[in-house]
Amino acid sequence: MYIGDYLARRELYSPDKLAFIDAGKTPEWCLTFRDANRRANKFANWLKSRGVGKGDRVAILARDGYEHLDAFFACSKIGAIHTALNWRLNWHELLEIFKYTAPKILIFSDDFKENVAHLIAHYPLTILHLDGNGIKDSLYFESVLQSAPDAAVTCETLEAEDIAALIFTGGTTGLPKAAEVSHRMIGWNTLNTVIHDVTHNDVYLNVFPMFHTGGLFVYTLPQVIFGGTTILIRTFDPAQVLTLLEREHVTIFAAVPTMYQMLTTAPNWESVNLSSLRFCTSGGAPLPVPLVEKYTKEKNIHFKQGFGMTEFGPGIFALAPEDAIRKAGSIGRPNFFVDAQIVDDGNRFLGPNEAGELVLKGPSYCSGYFNNPDATKDAVDERGYFHTGDVAYFDEEQYFFIVDRKKDMFISGGENVYPAEIEKVLYQHPAVHMCAVIGLPDPKWGEIGKACVVLKPNQSTTEEELLKFMAERLAKYKVPKSVTFMDALPISAAGKILKRELRDQLSK
Repeated sequence: MYIGDYLARRELYSPDKLAFIDAGKTPEWCLTFRDANRRANKFANWLKSRGVGKGDRVAILARDGYEHLDAFFACSKIGAIHTALNWRLNWHELLEIFKYTAPKILIFSDDFKENVAHLIAHYPLTILHLDGNGIKDSLYFESVLQSAPDAAVTCETLEAEDIAALIFTGGTTGLPKAAEVSHRMIGWNTLNTVIHDVTHNDVYLNVFPMFHTGGLFVYTLPQVIFGGTTILIRTFDPAQVLTLLEREHVTIFAAVPTMYQMLTTAPNWESVNLSSLRFCTSGGAPLPVPLVEKYTKEKNIHFKQGFGMTEFGPGIFALAPEDAIRKAGSIGRPNFFVDAQIVDDGNRFLGPNEAGELVLKGPSYCSGYFNNPDATKDAVDERGYFHTGDVAYFDEEQYFFIVDRKKDMFISGGENVYPAEIEKVLYQHPAVHMCAVIGLPDPKWGEIGKACVVLKPNQSTTEEELLKFMAERLAKYKVPKSVTFMDALPISAAGKILKRELRDQLSK
């Protein structure tokens, strides 16, 4: 057993313990750590037989399911790099990702076979389908896995600094960056997670997409390393989630505020028994106090709130349940092995209640951005601090608060949305002269996008036409909900569009 052979180590300690339930399957899959390790060995052996080795990328474009973990653990055994793709992306966007990550294998679920057909027409590679009939020349995942031997396989040259996975962060310049998640990063994040009350006997239900750091690394990997049970579902269904929380006596649950809101409107909310939950974790955006009070009053739920990033942790800050209302709006205090500071534009450390940029340092930082040395260099200063781009402050008790984003990114339904990427598409429309995309508050999604557009002289278009134009070129979640036409955009003396003024104007 070597670094990265997570399941072989766990099988040694607790071979017959229930490790995973895939509740998205019919019938459901239940795997012990021995079962899971056997599957990982099989797929690792098959990958090796296809010439996949240390440093090679294995991509997956699929709804959540155990096969994501088959791929991750198999890659870890042979030193390959698990590369989970955001299935909300347009195939044009995915092709750009393929060009700089160069995967050797692509695994896909039936929902996305049309995108895959477009992709392989421009970038041929070995493809495996998980369900359905696949497409021309695709191989059935389960058949190739079961056909391979289950002999133990490891990469003897693997080191802690080697990369286990690529997680895509989105891109302020229009192309998502791939954060390099090392085995070292996974280990330190697990330690930070365990310090925050994870035990050997916890049961965790994952509702995050597996292409997110939330899906793979917030609790799923720490659960494996610590020997708990993890439940997977295919897509977020509030009624199914509540049923599983009760039936499986789930002890830890994590979601974004939008999901917590949706659970309260599910038909079984009133009747479900959630007494097994030790705590719930919320991230992605501040959890509204009325929602905290509703869960506490009606279900006796204790909330931990947190803050994480793809490039760091992802466990960075945590707010204890007893502080959920007293420190409402706070992201909490830094986790044990995280050094968090606030700096001004001159990179000088600031004191309590002084707003500046949040910077981070510690062993749970990623290894940079894949094939992007300039972005890697720019992200970290000469003292080794990672610059988040978030404007924040901390109070006298060392509780941190996010007050704005230095970058223009906003969060809609737990997804990072980068305006520059949308604006780049809008500028391709022949009638658009100037544009700016901003995020506005929304009770359901947290924030929603609005496009502010100035048309060229003697040109015309409609809101419906622009929304359709963007929908044909962008993932659905990135498309703004509305378009406002303006005579001019507010411009600073330096020639920059004043997006804060737009937000203030359109929020009224």
